Amino acid sequence: MTIYIASDHGGFSLKNELVEAIEQNIVDLGPYELDTKDDYPDFAKLVAEKVMNESDALGILICRSGNGMVMTANKFKGCYAALCFTSHHSEMARRDDNANILCLDADYEGEDPLKIVNSFLNTEFTGMDSRHGRRFNKIKEIEGINFRD
Repeated sequence: MTIYIASDHGGFSLKNELVEAIEQNIVDLGPYELDTKDDYPDFAKLVAEKVMNESDALGILICRSGNGMVMTANKFKGCYAALCFTSHHSEMARRDDNANILCLDADYEGEDPLKIVNSFLNTEFTGMDSRHGRRFNKIKEIEGINFRD
C-alpha cells in the first residue's frame, strides 16, 4: 500500500513532521518549500488523482482547517475523504465509511496528529458484506448521479 501526502502552506510544517514519522511507504507530493501563496486545491488534486487511480492507495491532506482539502478531494470519483480530529474519528472513517483520504486540520490543538494518522492507516474497512458495505454502496450509487444536469 502506498500513502500519498500533501499540504498547502498552512499544513506544510505538520506534513513534513508526518513524512518523517510515518513508517509505511509514503510519497510526499508537496509542497517541498514553504510558499504562502500556494493553493490547497492544487495539492488535494495531486493526492486525489493518485488515490483515484490506485485501488490500494491511501491519502493524507493537510491545510489550516482541513475543510478545503476534504471538499476538493471528495470531488474526485472514488475518493472518500474524511476530516478527522481524533484517532476515534479516523478509525471510524476507515472501518465504517471506507474513507481512503484522511484530511487533517493543522491548527487543531487536540490529539497528537500522528496518533490520528496511525489509527487511519492501521484500520481496515469492515467489508462490502457488512451493513457498512451496504451503506457504502449507496454512496457509490449517489456518486454516479450528476444532480446538476
